[in-house]
Amino acid sequence: MTADPADIRAWQRLGGDITTSGRLEPRDVARLAGLGVAHVINLALETHPEALPEEGARLAAAGIGYTHIPVPFDAPDDGHFAAFCAALDATPRPVHVHCIMNWRVAAFFYRWHCDVAGMGEGQARALMARQWTPEGSDRPEAQVWAAFIAGGRA
Repeated sequence: MTADPADIRAWQRLGGDITTSGRLEPRDVARLAGLGVAHVINLALETHPEALPEEGARLAAAGIGYTHIPVPFDAPDDGHFAAFCAALDATPRPVHVHCIMNWRVAAFFYRWHCDVAGMGEGQARALMARQWTPEGSDRPEAQVWAAFIAGGRA
C-alpha cells in the first residue's frame, strides 16, 4: 500500500477508507489513484483561484469517480449537508473528500460523525479541530460555520 501523501495540503485520514484534504494539484490525481481511491467528493467552488481546473475530467481519466457539491464558504446549508451525506453513502470506497483548506470538509465530517455515524461529540470535535474550529476563528464566516456545525443540536 502506498503511504499517505503528507505533502497534500491538510491531508487527514479519518479511517481505512476515508481521507480528506485541502486543494488538489494536478500531480495529486495519480497519487490518489495509487492509494486506490475510488471516488472523490469536492466541496470547493470550481471558481476558486486554487481549484484544480477540469478536476472531474482529470479524475475520470485516472479511473476515479467524482462528485462535486459546491459549498459557498459564506453560506453552507442543510441542503449541502444532505447532498454530502447522500454522496458519501452512495460512493464506492475508498473515498477522498476535499475542499481548498479542509475547513469545509472538517465541518461537514463533524456533523456527519455526530448526526449519522453516532460518534461522540468530543471525538468528532477533536477530528475537526485538527483542521480548524469555527468558534475559535476570527474569519467573518466563522459564525455561519458555528451555526452550521451545531445543526440540530443548537
